[in-house]
Amino acid sequence: MRDDVALSFDGADPYRTAANRRGGGGGGMSGMQGGPGGSSALPFMSFDLGNVSEPPPRVSASAYSGGGGGFGAFEDEAPLLEELGINIPQITKRTLTVLNPFRINPDLHEDADLSGPIIFYMLFGLCQLLGGKVHFGVILGWTFLASIFLYTIFNLLAGKNGSLDFYRCVSLVGYCLIPMVLFSAFSIFLPRGILKYILGVLTVLWCTRSCTSLMATLVPHAEEHRSLVAYPCGLIYTTFSLLVIF
Repeated sequence: MRDDVALSFDGADPYRTAANRRGGGGGGMSGMQGGPGGSSALPFMSFDLGNVSEPPPRVSASAYSGGGGGFGAFEDEAPLLEELGINIPQITKRTLTVLNPFRINPDLHEDADLSGPIIFYMLFGLCQLLGGKVHFGVILGWTFLASIFLYTIFNLLAGKNGSLDFYRCVSLVGYCLIPMVLFSAFSIFLPRGILKYILGVLTVLWCTRSCTSLMATLVPHAEEHRSLVAYPCGLIYTTFSLLVIF
């Protein structure tokens, strides 16, 4: 066995002894430890942390007070529902107007909107879903076709004086669907029979009268064709009542 790898029992490290014999007592390692001085510091491992006792910079509260696009600028923003065009108090007033078939205030429906009708379409579909019927797509499809049908019939009747736009037509059909939503909610607890049929007929008359009255008041020259306009309105809400009954 070689002398440089021989085991020593007196506590000396044989590998360190062999290295000392080859390098001349540690001269070879001094070059790796940073020069003749034998410094153990490695140049590439030095870090300059600076003065760590200095406190971090403070941010002034005026940066968040709203000037120049700070966080305070959001206080001047309009509410989200207002930006989306959803006026909950206005929708509530229009709903209460339609629910009173003998005293309808047409001034509340001067500005047409779709936020209220979409809410009632969803409520109608939800009531149908609670009754075990999935009619969301049917309701939206029939509403679109019914609005086109009513828009076409009225403008053909009025001729050159026809000024009913499609947007207002969809709004009126949707708001006047409120009695049908109530009928759909009550029909969940009613068995199919004569009582359900009678409620369906009364609901159709209610919706037809509300839609015809609003259209005759809001649209110019609609009063002249009131009875003719009531016919397509009755057909529209009859189809919705059939969804509820059957």
